[in-house]
Amino acid sequence: MARMLVIYKAPADPAAFDKHYFDVHIPLAKQLPGLKRYEVSKGPIVALAGADSPYLIGTLHFESIDAIKEAFASECGQACAADRRILAPDDEDVQMFLFEDQST
Repeated sequence: MARMLVIYKAPADPAAFDKHYFDVHIPLAKQLPGLKRYEVSKGPIVALAGADSPYLIGTLHFESIDAIKEAFASECGQACAADRRILAPDDEDVQMFLFEDQST
């Protein structure tokens, strides 16, 4: 399994962010081809080692990193990427990580 982790900093207008994220962005993202599961972590989120505490973390589960890349190459994926810019117009307001799970 692979995951896409999306970490949002606190928005200027939390109510508007939440409305758009939960009413528009999540329903759109749930149409991504190959998406297995979508999780949201929202407050309290505690950051360690001096980092700012994030506002919201979205975790998208896929079969592989290649499946994530294929999903975001699709029309729906491109729409999700464009919609993310409404939520976090500046790249410094969001962090994104792709990784594969490793069993230990």
